[in-house]
Amino acid sequence: MTHTTHKFDRAADVRAALADPALVPEPAATAEGPAGASVAWLRAAVARFASGEPHRRRRSLVEAELARLDPDSLRRAAAAEPEGDVRARVVRTLAHALGMPEPEAVAEAVTVVAGAYFGGADTAADEAVARLVAHLAPDTADEAGLEAVANRIGLLVQACEATAALVDAAAAAGGDVPLARVLREFPPVRTMRRVATRGTTVAGREIAEGDPVLLDLTAAGRAHPVPLTFGAPPRVCPGRSHALALADGVLQRPLTPFARLHHQAAPLLIPNAWDYASAAALAAQGFPVIGTTSLGVAAGAGLPDGAAAAGEATLALARRLREGSFLFSVDVEGGFSDDLGEVAELARRLADAGAAGINLEDGRPGGTLAPAEFHAAKIAAVKAAAPALFVNARTDTHWLGRREEETATRLAVYEQAGADGVFVPGLADPAGIAELTASLVVPLNILYTPAGPALSELAALGVRRVSLGSLLYRRALSAAVATATAIRDGDPTDLNALSYAEVQDLATTGRGHRRPV
Repeated sequence: MTHTTHKFDRAADVRAALADPALVPEPAATAEGPAGASVAWLRAAVARFASGEPHRRRRSLVEAELARLDPDSLRRAAAAEPEGDVRARVVRTLAHALGMPEPEAVAEAVTVVAGAYFGGADTAADEAVARLVAHLAPDTADEAGLEAVANRIGLLVQACEATAALVDAAAAAGGDVPLARVLREFPPVRTMRRVATRGTTVAGREIAEGDPVLLDLTAAGRAHPVPLTFGAPPRVCPGRSHALALADGVLQRPLTPFARLHHQAAPLLIPNAWDYASAAALAAQGFPVIGTTSLGVAAGAGLPDGAAAAGEATLALARRLREGSFLFSVDVEGGFSDDLGEVAELARRLADAGAAGINLEDGRPGGTLAPAEFHAAKIAAVKAAAPALFVNARTDTHWLGRREEETATRLAVYEQAGADGVFVPGLADPAGIAELTASLVVPLNILYTPAGPALSELAALGVRRVSLGSLLYRRALSAAVATATAIRDGDPTDLNALSYAEVQDLATTGRGHRRPV
């Protein structure tokens, strides 16, 4: 029977094909010869070329291996590796982190296997597979044990080729080009292949059982801002964050102490202060970073929030916060201006005042959004003016009820412009959060809501930063009003509070003291 090859190069069509359960990776041919002795055996035993229950079982093996690895530790280890072949550096780092003996020997064998992994016969690669199996599991003889070994090897092989290709592309593009832009314009995985297990329809095209399908990720990425290098649901690459960390390490891209806090196992919880005393009180409770709330700062000055009216008050607060011994990030609304030069100058002043990062939002007064490309230009202007300032690019799409696809598109544009993180207040749906984290390169920030997912759930979904926004300020106002009215009305009230001396100590550190009033 003659089969027709179907090629898709539009992002929407590629996504539809990746999500279609009738289209699966081309299965590996049945291996001949003894188990553990050839590339053909390896291909037939790994998750990459499987579907259905075998894929789920094997993927779980890979996910268990990756769960043991901290991406930030991988980044540091890769940066410390001696110069040399990129593929060998990547595999050595990963093999060492996984506790494999003799990482150098593992890397040498894996690089040989990688050359034949996606097809073709190679005696040297077969011999390398046999050496790896003997090296990593000399006492394994049962089928389940060999399958586990195969997927450990498969993890190394895929990291070897794809991560090295990403590093090479990033180096060629320039050392400071955001990885998100590299992934879109020069994806390390340029095509994906699928085969139809039954008749189906994609983008109006009839695909018969057995027809091969070619997905052009390069063309799709260049025509659409959301890259597909790491796949799409339901087969998102489980090693996405690890690959990016390895690439960053090999490229030796520095991370500020604040940026590093976004790459931990638990999300970075940032409480938001509105003055020096509230920031100092929160820092005293062990929070490593304090954010500011634009509502609290503006309202405290008798100004409206989100109207570009509180620029001077915000800058003045940043200068006060510098006196504290804590990292802080500043909410600057939309930069308090639509003039790129003025936004860049604000960024320089905030960096000089000691700010570690800023929130920069695309929402505008009146419930509108700035054009995505214009907001991206603001991000680029800030990064050019203050490269070490962590830019958390916020989109208000969810608060304004815009389509979820617009959220993903805007975030992709922002991270490709140089955003260090992205923020989607109003997003609380676990499925929506998981879909975003699967497509993003930079850390995702979520606004905590009491009715939304708990911190542990957000961590499992891949969220790396959680903000409290104006919640604490609003709670403080509510408590103050409730206490005053209860006293006035003779109602019982809880009068527990910090003492005068405690507040004085928090608020006047390094400034001297006034007499009590």
